Amino acid sequence: MLLISVLAAAIIPGIALLAYFYWKDRYDAEPIPIVVKMFLTGALIVVPIMIVQRSLVIWWGENPFTYSFIISAGVEEFFKWFVLYHIIYNHTVFDEPYDGIVYAVAVSLGFATLENVLYAFLQPATFGSLMIRALLPVSGHALFGVFMGYSLGKAKFSVGRSVKVHLWLALLLPIAWHGVYDYLFLTVPSTWVWLAVPFMFLLWFRGMRMVNSANAISPFRFIKREEEIKY
Repeated sequence: MLLISVLAAAIIPGIALLAYFYWKDRYDAEPIPIVVKMFLTGALIVVPIMIVQRSLVIWWGENPFTYSFIISAGVEEFFKWFVLYHIIYNHTVFDEPYDGIVYAVAVSLGFATLENVLYAFLQPATFGSLMIRALLPVSGHALFGVFMGYSLGKAKFSVGRSVKVHLWLALLLPIAWHGVYDYLFLTVPSTWVWLAVPFMFLLWFRGMRMVNSANAISPFRFIKREEEIKY
């Protein structure tokens, strides 16, 4: 029973957050099988990410800045960006800006969920520690996905130089925010929680503004309004 409780505490937060952002799509919900596929893809990249990170630690050591912004945030966000760009960016289901957020969050939470499961079984994790992880690291990954997906959505529906600008922002913005999060954890461990909580509020505030902004420019909003007026 304890094993089941710990496993549930490790898995449920990621699924719940994915459902939350999925239901935030106001106009054209994405096909669930493809969302699940991207979630599982996010889980599958955990192993190659761990291998690359371990290699970089051996080469470069664990300097807080290097580890936070390159080894941790840089590697993780690059892998997420890479699979999103090559699997979903040019897919026909990516037909409105908010779709970038849905798929980026799915990949991010797939990664975070498997990472949480590994933490639960490889560390002396308790139900309480997993709840803290749900509120901080898992939520953090979801919001880094929002930042990445928002810029991917902007890139998808831009023209000219703006496309490349937003594609770069889709990679660099999550790395920057993720790096700051990890750097706080590594450099001020004794007071980390007191800094992490307001930092998480900031991430949620910015993330929800991006969610609303992406929905506001959906090409399907006019169709939705016409249907509401008709009925």
